[in-house]
Amino acid sequence: MANKNLNKAKEAKKDEFYTQLEDINNELRHYREHFRGKTVLCNCDDPRVSNFFKYFAYNFEFLGLKKLIATCYKSQDANLFSEGTSEQAVYLVYEGDKNGNNIPDDEEIEVLPLKGDGDFRSTECIEFLKESDIVVTNPPFSLFREYVTQLVKYDKKFLIIGNMNAISTKEIFPLFMNNQVWFGASIHSGDRKFWVPDDYELDAAGCGVDETGRKYIRVKGVRWYTNLDYKERNEDLILYKSYNPDDYPTYENYDAIDVSKTSDIPMDYFGKMGVPISFLDKYNPFQFEILGIANGSELGVECGISSNLNESEFRSLVKENSNLRRGKVCYRDKNGKLQVLYNRIIIRRKQ
Repeated sequence: MANKNLNKAKEAKKDEFYTQLEDINNELRHYREHFRGKTVLCNCDDPRVSNFFKYFAYNFEFLGLKKLIATCYKSQDANLFSEGTSEQAVYLVYEGDKNGNNIPDDEEIEVLPLKGDGDFRSTECIEFLKESDIVVTNPPFSLFREYVTQLVKYDKKFLIIGNMNAISTKEIFPLFMNNQVWFGASIHSGDRKFWVPDDYELDAAGCGVDETGRKYIRVKGVRWYTNLDYKERNEDLILYKSYNPDDYPTYENYDAIDVSKTSDIPMDYFGKMGVPISFLDKYNPFQFEILGIANGSELGVECGISSNLNESEFRSLVKENSNLRRGKVCYRDKNGKLQVLYNRIIIRRKQ
């Protein structure tokens, strides 16, 4: 499985996944009005292989940008820019076309050394963050929560790539719940192809080498995370099913019904509902309210999704199904068997 490689990357801190230009373009086209007159920072970028700097440099005038900055972590290629850059962390600055050919020529791009290693948490990289208006990049998956926390701390607009499972963490989910972060417009299912370094081990299905000799990996559950608004986000989800208790079981330990698929949300029910995480692909904050998450961790308890049973009743259910714990929800199927659910987001329709 491709996700096996993703987990290995997390363990080894080997997070050099390079996004395809097609995926960048498909997402960025939804936000063009946000970029005029803005300084864009790509602070987890390697312009030798990353397409983020390329996208913004070639679309600089079209988007009406003010400045483009990219920080590069420890350049390994001595021939990348000039002699003596091997193992040198650098930053790039581009302020638009100067010679009228509408192409970001080498002489128009400043390439300057960094004092440190280019880590986004370093003092000098934080100074670039302060200068920027919008951050767009593919941050290290293993540091995703820390990365988002920094963006929120400095009150930055952003459009970044991450795994959708990150939303069930204590750093990320409250941002969704409070309408501070949401999923982007273009990716709602399937896997995505990322280029990886030449020394990356390819030992899982879905990985390979393309016709040019570049290695790639396919990763499931990838999403764009953003706090930039776009039109489709405010469109109502069309509901067509009617509520009946046979199709929507009530949880044994929480006052809500279970909805197994987002498309099955009943149009005539306004109580609490538990829905899959994939609901966030269709979430319209004017149509629904997010109340919490039932994922069995402390986050679920903190968000109010703890059992409404007393201790004796709760322990009795645990004896039936040992997977049940505080912060998870369960219901009885039509055969009376206790079903303990994986992550469920608790929502309610707005009237």
